[in-house]
This record gives sequence, C-alpha cells and structure tokens, in this order.
Amino acid sequence: MAITYALLLLLTTTLPLLLTTTFPHRALLQTCQPSGSIPGESGSCSTENDSECCEDGRRYRTFACSPRVTGTTRASLTLNSFADGGDGGGASSCDEKFHPDSQMVVALSTGWFSRGRRCGKRVLIRAANGRTATATVVDECDSMHGCDDEHNFEPPCANNIVDGSPAVWKALGLDTDDGVWCPLPGPTRDPTRGIA
Repeated sequence: MAITYALLLLLTTTLPLLLTTTFPHRALLQTCQPSGSIPGESGSCSTENDSECCEDGRRYRTFACSPRVTGTTRASLTLNSFADGGDGGGASSCDEKFHPDSQMVVALSTGWFSRGRRCGKRVLIRAANGRTATATVVDECDSMHGCDDEHNFEPPCANNIVDGSPAVWKALGLDTDDGVWCPLPGPTRDPTRGIA
C-alpha cells in the first residue's frame, strides 16, 4: 500500500509544478493524451525499487507530451536509482554518467524533460511534512520507449513523472519502502484556470 504525500515542486527556471495524483477528469483538462503504445517484452528487469517490469504481449501507453507546467500542474513522485547497476537502466542522458543513490538527482517525463532543455536545472520539492529538497535534473524518464535493456525492461513512464533518487526521498523524510509510486493528493482548484 502506497502512502500519500503532498509535495510542491518548483522548477526554478519555470513556473511552479504541483505534484498530485492523476484523476481521469483532471487529465482531460491538461490536454496531454497518449500518443500510442508499445508491445511489452520481458527481460532482465531489476526490481531494486519495486520497479514494474514489462510483460510479454501486454501493451503499454506512450506519451510524447507532459501536462503544461503551471502553478498547479499534476505529477507523481517515483523512486529510482541512478547508480551503475541500479534500476534506472543506463547512464543519465544529461551527462552520460551514473549518480550514487546519495546524490540529489531527478529524471522528468519526456515532455517536461523537453529534449534535454531541463538538463542541469534544479527543482525544489516540498513535502506535506514541511521538508524540502532541491535536486538536479540529470535524466529523462522516457515516456515514449521502454520494455528493453536500455530501460531496464520497464514500461514507458507516465507523462507526469518526477523520478527521484533515494537521497531525494530521504531528504523529504519519505520511506522508500512505501513503494515505487507515491500518489500525491492534489489541489481543489481547476489547474487550467488563471493560466496566461
């Protein structure tokens, strides 16, 4: 059973981004719909952080976009090891390096990663318990590809993922044993209102 947390993610070079659970009616308001699907292929999948592994014959949705970044954009925090041999697959795409679990780093869904334009940008994450953590964007949580060796035989990421290292979770006081997905309760206001 996943424990829920409220987090606020502020991209220091963009508008704020509120992390929350995706509800179907909210997803429709954000206009980022699936762009297709890929067939599942099982393989040597590390389940180090309770990673979901692809299943042969199952289809997985892909996304070429992420919800527009506003003050109330919805997202989910997931747990990922960026270390060599960790469940993150290959080296980080921003710097072609692995990062120890003690380093404050994140990966963003394909749309938010914006073809690498967010590489090296710092994000501020604030938990409901009052703790904050600042992490550096070092990788893409690929929403278009998956179920192969490069992606640890995991499905493509959803379109609203901030994939944090164990150090991020620790700094926020979140228990990494609570599960990979950390659904985050959302605001009551419509995320499409007040957007310029």
